[in-house]
Amino acid sequence: MISKTLALPPQHLRIAFFSMLGVAAVAGTLNGAVALGGWAARTAPVAEPAPVVVPIQPKAEEAEPAPPPAFQFDAPLPGRVVNSPFGLRQLPWEENGRLHEGVDIAAPSGALVKAAADGVVKATGTSPTYGRYVQVMHKGGLTTLYAHLAKPAKGVKRGTYLHRGDTVAFVGNSGRSTGSHLHFEIRKGDKALNPTFFLGRSFAEASDLPLKAAGRVSRKVHLATVSKWPDGVKKGSATSGRVQMARLKNGRVRASIPVASTPVATVPAPAAQPVAAANGLAT
Repeated sequence: MISKTLALPPQHLRIAFFSMLGVAAVAGTLNGAVALGGWAARTAPVAEPAPVVVPIQPKAEEAEPAPPPAFQFDAPLPGRVVNSPFGLRQLPWEENGRLHEGVDIAAPSGALVKAAADGVVKATGTSPTYGRYVQVMHKGGLTTLYAHLAKPAKGVKRGTYLHRGDTVAFVGNSGRSTGSHLHFEIRKGDKALNPTFFLGRSFAEASDLPLKAAGRVSRKVHLATVSKWPDGVKKGSATSGRVQMARLKNGRVRASIPVASTPVATVPAPAAQPVAAANGLAT
């Protein structure tokens, strides 16, 4: 039997019961809220970072390579200088100057002569003035001439195709020459042109060729010097009073000069072909 002093009235029991029930409900609610928050945090989608947009630079259009030049000229004796220029020139045994239709380039005998431009051999041969020579045709009506040669290179003959830089011949001292050198000409048809306007240069089109400038001839007469006079010509003949000069209608000069074998001989000096070079050379 329970003591009456320990027993609670029925209303107090109900209050205590409901109070405990309320505390339990609050605790359960809190626990449920925490659990729900954790679950929501785990299941919520994670926002991906916005993609970085890198602007694409437009690709530069590659420039088309320039077409190769239509005309390109190299020196026939690379590294050597012209020592008798194109233009009017007077030889020691002449009283008047005449046109030197090319340039003279000093070089030792046997030096390799190179083709100045692509072309086809037009002629090879021997001339009393030019000596051994090779003539090459090029596009645009141009021709080049290599003279006073020792001999043409092997295989170089009429019809041979030559690339720029191919060996044409070997330097010599043939023909009307007083020293080992190369006489080099460039012509447009029959007109002689100054080679220095072409050598080492390239031209995109035929219209770019300096034909007008290269065809001009200065009035200044270049006085040539030679270390050896041609056979049969006496030194001082031009000033001895025994030389007679006559200019013909075709532009040639006829000179009567002393020779070793006879007191006086008449020697026609061709105006259209080179005869002498500076610095100890003569064509």
